[in-house]
Amino acid sequence: MSATLCQVMGFILSLIGVAGIIAATGMDQWGTQDLFDNPVTAVYTYSGLWRSCVRQSSGFTECRPYFTILGLPALLQAVRALMIVGIVLGAIGCLIAIFALKCLKMGKMEDNIKATMTLTAGIMFLLAGVCGIAGVSAFANLVVQSFRFTSYSDGGFGAFGGGGGGLGGLTGSLLPKYTFGPALFVGWIGGAILVVGGVMMCLACRGMVPERQQRYDGMAYKAASHHTIYKSEGRPQHTFHESYKAHSVEGRQSNQRFDYV
Repeated sequence: MSATLCQVMGFILSLIGVAGIIAATGMDQWGTQDLFDNPVTAVYTYSGLWRSCVRQSSGFTECRPYFTILGLPALLQAVRALMIVGIVLGAIGCLIAIFALKCLKMGKMEDNIKATMTLTAGIMFLLAGVCGIAGVSAFANLVVQSFRFTSYSDGGFGAFGGGGGGLGGLTGSLLPKYTFGPALFVGWIGGAILVVGGVMMCLACRGMVPERQQRYDGMAYKAASHHTIYKSEGRPQHTFHESYKAHSVEGRQSNQRFDYV
């Protein structure tokens, strides 16, 4: 019962973690404009893995996708790849975990096969969570480096845009600083939940394997010692009826006995 509960809880947590990674990958607010001591208040910019957006004070928002792949920084492309790999591994792990649930009967599937499938799904969830956390952490490191080396007067968000254009779509010498966006926290939480779910699935695998205890019925043998005394029992004496005794010539009974067939 505990193994089944651990497996179901791990599966539910893994589903939540995969949904968190998918949501973080599709969100645009990976890097948001730092509003602290910002001289420009009419425009608010934020950017994600796939496009950058500009929101004006009037409420109008304009987003521009990244039309180029080769022009993007290598680290940004690596973050994309890590998030996609994490989503693919998580989706495959969920598909395997559905068929490995002990509470569901799938034909005549044995418990050891379900235990192996549960372990496989748990390992995939672990790898997916690690990929998600690694991708979000790499982007966060990129934001931190850009924040330290970018000012409103002497630089730009060159780590993303690769020059004076910046990721936010602004041009000129007055470029904003970027800080952590909500998508980073969603990705961190989703990856951590995936790791916890993968660990629970791996722990549930141990409780699903049936214990094999083989008993051998043996015979105890004791070697005879020199002091062993063997008692010989005499043959049982057969009792015969008096009629079977032979009579002698003088009429006396003799000790001779005859068996009549």
